[in-house]
Amino acid sequence: MPYQSFPPPVQAYRAKRAVATPWRIAGRPNGPFRGAVVIPSLAESHNLPLTLHSLAANPPDLLARFMILVVVNQRDDASTEERADNRATLELLQAWQQDYGLEHLHWVDAASTGTELPPKQGVGLARKIGLDLALRHLDYSDADPLLICLDSDTIVQPDYLAAIGRHFGTTGGGGASIPFRHRRALDSLGQAAIDRYELFLRAYVLGLEQARSPYAFHTVGSAMACRASAYVAGGGMNRRLAGEDFYFLQQVHKTSGVAPLSGTCVHPSPRASRRVPFGTGRSVGDMLAAGEGRLLFYQPRLFSVLGEWLACVAAHPEADGAELLRRAGCISPHLGEFLEQTGFGAAWANLLRHNSGKERLLTAFHGWFDAFRTMRLLHHLSDRAFPRLPPEQGVGPLLERAGHAVPADVSGMLEQLRSLQGV
Repeated sequence: MPYQSFPPPVQAYRAKRAVATPWRIAGRPNGPFRGAVVIPSLAESHNLPLTLHSLAANPPDLLARFMILVVVNQRDDASTEERADNRATLELLQAWQQDYGLEHLHWVDAASTGTELPPKQGVGLARKIGLDLALRHLDYSDADPLLICLDSDTIVQPDYLAAIGRHFGTTGGGGASIPFRHRRALDSLGQAAIDRYELFLRAYVLGLEQARSPYAFHTVGSAMACRASAYVAGGGMNRRLAGEDFYFLQQVHKTSGVAPLSGTCVHPSPRASRRVPFGTGRSVGDMLAAGEGRLLFYQPRLFSVLGEWLACVAAHPEADGAELLRRAGCISPHLGEFLEQTGFGAAWANLLRHNSGKERLLTAFHGWFDAFRTMRLLHHLSDRAFPRLPPEQGVGPLLERAGHAVPADVSGMLEQLRSLQGV
């Protein structure tokens, strides 16, 4: 296949949905490549070298097949400090390319006048710029190339590229959630905050797994990858200011499937940040400012309600919406209330009309009752009847259900969950 040729779905995506000017890759990438690692960077001149250095420790033969693409970005409301830091990053990237021996390190300037991100845009658009631009430089001739998301404050292991390649070489799913473990904080308060936040993420996925939700996988922006075909089938990266990773992997799962990856681990930063309205940095900052009580955990009962609801639908696919709503009310009146509010009756009738056969119907149901509606249900149940709890009460019963002893403190529970989830 000529270098300029693309599979029809990729060509259609690039024509209709990919970002256009003013962004472009600096230099001339010497592709095509087996894959691309895309790294958004906002005022990260001190952290990005650590990320690049860790990537450079991967085997040279693999590095020769992957483009590493840094998207240096800011909006026009960026602070003076952020602007100066981004200018420094753009000036230093060529030196870092040589210092770390990263022949295929390239970058996109989305920080200079005329290339800045539009108002109210952020990491979602920065990821999208890099991923969309990378599509042109991938090798579609004999395999489905890979797109990998990383962050500029995250360190990877020397087995990173090998594990990702091995995963997609042996599994059929379009997307992957990569194991993660936050790095150590600089002090005990910061460590307590990041431990509690990571425990929250892991307990949530464990609860979803016990409920048999198909969305029981982590959605961490610096720890995800997909095939190029899955990327375009899912509509590409969204432009959200925060939560772009959650919605992206949700969509990839709906169209191509997402599976947990094994064999490596990425190490995100534990730092506090106010750049986005929610997520790791904001949660850590809130806890450091107002105490650990700022982050409470879902009651284990909520995951039981969720599991009973999913099992109910699976056991009664022939039922009409009214019957399923009645059964949902028997599981929990608050579940029934939530489903009424979200228009489940009409949605189920539509699903029945357009999906013949149980397997197809249940797949369509999980496309409607997706990761976002699942999270909304848990919020609704928490607000109505099951207030959130400290981690000792919220995580312990989940570990007991999984057949494991319950450690006495947050750090012990975190290590237990890390082990359970392949870290």
